Amino acid sequence: MMVHPEIQKVMAADRIETLRHDAWRAPRTPPQAREDDSRIELRMCRVDDNVALAELAALNEQALPAGSFVVAVVDGRLIAAQPVDGGRLLADPFMRTANLRRLLELRAAQIRGVDRPTALRRLVRRSAAI
Repeated sequence: MMVHPEIQKVMAADRIETLRHDAWRAPRTPPQAREDDSRIELRMCRVDDNVALAELAALNEQALPAGSFVVAVVDGRLIAAQPVDGGRLLADPFMRTANLRRLLELRAAQIRGVDRPTALRRLVRRSAAI
């Protein structure tokens, strides 16, 4: 069935106007903030964490550093580790870990027993800025 082009234009314009009118009248509800009910645990590494630490190092394409780690476990899964002696954070690249970085740095500094209180204050300020 052929429809005259002018009639098609009028029908399309009418449909567009109807959609705009309906969209304008639609109730606008603000997006709901998603509550994060994840359980986060910061602790020292254990012997049974060796496999997970090796996997994190492999995901980061680096060798597993020697020494102790402060680890972040989210919902039972180890997703980030900070060497206590300093060094590069090992983190799962497929998980959001930016918020854990500051916590791990701060905890590692506490364990190291940083003598300079300014270093701890600086870490706390950087953590609070996130």
